[in-house]
Amino acid sequence: MILRLAIASLFARALTVGMTILAIALSVALFLGVEKVRTGAKASFADTISGTDLIVGARSGAVQLLLYSVFRIGNATNNITWESYQDIAARPEVKWSVPISLGDSHRQFRVMGTTTGFFDHYKYRQGRALALRDGAVMNDLFDTVIGADVAATLGYRLGDPIIVAHGLASFAEHKDQPFRVAGILEKTGTPVDRTVIVSLEAIEAIHVDWRSGAKIPGQTTSAEVLRGMDLQPKAVTAVLLGVESPLRTFALQRAINDYPQEPLLAILPGVALQELWGIVGIAETALLAVSAMVVVTALIGMMATIFSSLNERRREMAIFRAMG
Repeated sequence: MILRLAIASLFARALTVGMTILAIALSVALFLGVEKVRTGAKASFADTISGTDLIVGARSGAVQLLLYSVFRIGNATNNITWESYQDIAARPEVKWSVPISLGDSHRQFRVMGTTTGFFDHYKYRQGRALALRDGAVMNDLFDTVIGADVAATLGYRLGDPIIVAHGLASFAEHKDQPFRVAGILEKTGTPVDRTVIVSLEAIEAIHVDWRSGAKIPGQTTSAEVLRGMDLQPKAVTAVLLGVESPLRTFALQRAINDYPQEPLLAILPGVALQELWGIVGIAETALLAVSAMVVVTALIGMMATIFSSLNERRREMAIFRAMG
C-alpha cells in the first residue's frame, strides 16, 4: 500500500522528479569526468617518455634539461661536444644512445636533429614505440619525418617541401636547402607530435654557409656537394641513454655528473618528471577543488529539491494524517 502510494506520488510529480534525477545524473557525470581528466592528465604527463634510463645535457637544472630535451620548451645553456658524446656512448654501462640537436624551427614547430635510433629507442606510455602513419624514416640528407600535429596543422603530405628557419621565431630561413616530407608519425599525445625530425647531418648541412647566426653573403653550397661532405656534428644538445643493467644506472649518472672534460648533467627522467609535476601540479589541485565543488553542489541541489517537495506536500500529508 505504502509503495503504491509512493509510486503514484512520483508519477504525479513526474516533471520535478525527472529534473531532480537529471540534475543528480549530470552532477555525477561531471564529477567522474573531472576525475578522469585529472588522473588522465597526470598519467599522460608521466608517460611522456619511458624506457630511457638517463638524459644527458649541459650542466644546468634537472627540470630545465627535461623541458628542452623532452618537451621542446626553452633552450640549452650549452651543448655537448661530439667527442664527449662518443666517449659516454662507448662506456660499457651504455646499451644504446640517441643524440639530439635542437635550435631551429619551422613555423613555430621545433626542428630536432637525431639519428634513426630515435625511432627505435624512444618509448612512451610504458614502452609504446613510435609508429609511422605514412612514408618511412629519413633515407636522404634532406628527408624529414614530421609529427601528427605538424601534419594536421600545416596540411602536409608526403613529398611536400619544408623550409627550416634559423633559430626560434626567426625570419632567417634556409631557403636554399629545402627538406622533403618522407614520413608522418602516428599521433602519440607527446611533444613528438609537434616536432619536425631530421638527421644530425642535415642540421650540419643547412649551417655550412652560416657563421655566427647569419648566412655568409654570396656563399651557397649545392645539395649535391653537401651530400658528399663530411657532416659529422661538432656538438649535440642532449643525449638519451639506455643502460645495460638498472643496477648500473646510478653509477653511470655519477660518472657523467663528474665528467672531467666538460660540465655535464645526467638526470633520471622519471624523477625529473615528478619534480616538474610538483611545479605544475597546481592544475591537479584545481581539478580536485572542482570535483569537490561538483559533489557539494549536487548534494545541495538534491536537498533543496527534497525540502521544496516536502513543503508542497504539507497539505497532502495533513489529509493523510486526518484519514489515519
